[in-house]
Amino acid sequence: MTKYSFILLRKDREVFLRKVQELGVMDVSRSSKSIDSTSERMFLEIESIRKHISDIKSGHDHHLNELSAKCAALRRQVEELEPWGVFDKNKLESIGIPVHYLVAPSRKFSSGWKNEFPMEIAGECDGNVYFVVLGEMPAIPEAKECVLPDISLNVLRKQLENAEQDESRYRRILGDCRNDIPKLQAKIDRLSSELDLYLANGSAKEVADCHLLVFQGFAPEEEKNRIRCELDKMDLVYLASPASVEDNPPIRLQNNRFIKQFEVLTSMYGLPVYNEFDPTVFLSIFFLLFFAMCMGDAGYGLMLIGIGLLLKGKKVGLAKLWSLIVTLGAGTFVIGIVMGGFFGMDLSTMAFVPDGLKKIMITGDISIGGSTYAKQMVLALAIGILHICLALIMKTIWALRNNGLSNSLGTCGWTLLIIGSIITLGVGLPGLISETAMKLILITIAAVSALGIYFFNKPGRNPLLNLGSGLWDTYNTASGLMGDVLSYIRLYALGLSGGMLGATFNQIAGMVLGTNPSWQWLPFIVIIIIGHALNIAMSCLGAFVHPLRLNFVEFFKNSDYKGRGREYRALK
Repeated sequence: MTKYSFILLRKDREVFLRKVQELGVMDVSRSSKSIDSTSERMFLEIESIRKHISDIKSGHDHHLNELSAKCAALRRQVEELEPWGVFDKNKLESIGIPVHYLVAPSRKFSSGWKNEFPMEIAGECDGNVYFVVLGEMPAIPEAKECVLPDISLNVLRKQLENAEQDESRYRRILGDCRNDIPKLQAKIDRLSSELDLYLANGSAKEVADCHLLVFQGFAPEEEKNRIRCELDKMDLVYLASPASVEDNPPIRLQNNRFIKQFEVLTSMYGLPVYNEFDPTVFLSIFFLLFFAMCMGDAGYGLMLIGIGLLLKGKKVGLAKLWSLIVTLGAGTFVIGIVMGGFFGMDLSTMAFVPDGLKKIMITGDISIGGSTYAKQMVLALAIGILHICLALIMKTIWALRNNGLSNSLGTCGWTLLIIGSIITLGVGLPGLISETAMKLILITIAAVSALGIYFFNKPGRNPLLNLGSGLWDTYNTASGLMGDVLSYIRLYALGLSGGMLGATFNQIAGMVLGTNPSWQWLPFIVIIIIGHALNIAMSCLGAFVHPLRLNFVEFFKNSDYKGRGREYRALK
């Protein structure tokens, strides 16, 4: 980014800002919140229009909810009165004799009650008998007294008819409003542009007895020549210099087409500040891998590819992420083949699967140190260790870049100790080097690392303080890393649970189908479709949340990524 400082006459304020808007590449410093009543009114108007668009898209709003609730209440009253037929309750009760409205189950109703009480049957519906008794309340344990509305059935029916017409009419109005969405969106864009201009205007500093204004802005380096050409035509003074960390410039991520799909995930956590690395490249690789492992089914991957392609070109909420969904589906398909899962079936046991394909599948168990573990669980832990090691390497690289070697010896010591020990054990335990050489290398790594961790973690400080700080870091690092590595078992657990649930639906459907199916094909297909649809939905939820957590917590924490940068928003 290039930092620009502008000095201009107060009277040229509007012309300058309009020109910057036309350029469309300058992020002029401005508030993200309202600064006075005018900007607050503009904020509220934009939000009101957005809510209106949302109401139109969802097909309902507050008024429609009221109409729907009114119809539902009237329907309940009509349903309560229909078994009693059409009569005027007020006229009936005006004779001065108490009237009791009772209902009893048909199987318990006795026609002999007519001989005991002055009663009349009003009707019979849904296995119940509705009847009226005059005078004192009869002692009939089988019957229950009802409280009826004071309004007649005919009047209620008319009110319900009118209410349903009002609801239907308003729904048509909302449907017609969908044609107004482009106009409303254009109005939002116009108001947003005016608001941006107003906030940028409010950010100006007045100097020289309010005769001059000072603005500050940032723009991409590649736009430097075009901006300079336009600014030279204007009556102002400007300074351009490379942006520094102290300027807190806005962040615009620059990634290739594949990695750019995952920038939405990075922005969920927070953009990097100017002296931080962009974690999206790591997020793209490991989120894709983790998502695919949690799904663990090639068939589900094909379904995701299909869903993503169907969303392409649509205007629904997830349509903007269609390419990401297709990418995740493709990754799930590949990893699903490696894991041997296809719609709940174990491909490694299928006769029609080529032997060459079975050889690349990671299934079954492996023996380590005399104990047996699932290969997929060991793989999940190995990937977790690699993920954390990359985080430590990034932490070290950026510590050296920002703080220098002398102020990063503690970080370098931990990275050397952890990664060096893992590599040494990785080549020593299988016997690639002798046991004596392995021990010597480990002792050397530990000794060199200890100097940075315990004695030179902060140069110039009391050695005892450095030692105490190193011991405290040792406790936190040892306990934290163990928990972080074990967190990656969820990759295996989620994939296993999804596969088992899919296999269970297949088993239930197979039991329904039987050996000589005829009509059983119909429930078989229903169980397969509904079962796997539910499993895909649940698996996608877990496969999104948990990989995101592993990246946001385990990787970002161990890489010391803060993500407090502000987004680049050009004045347009």
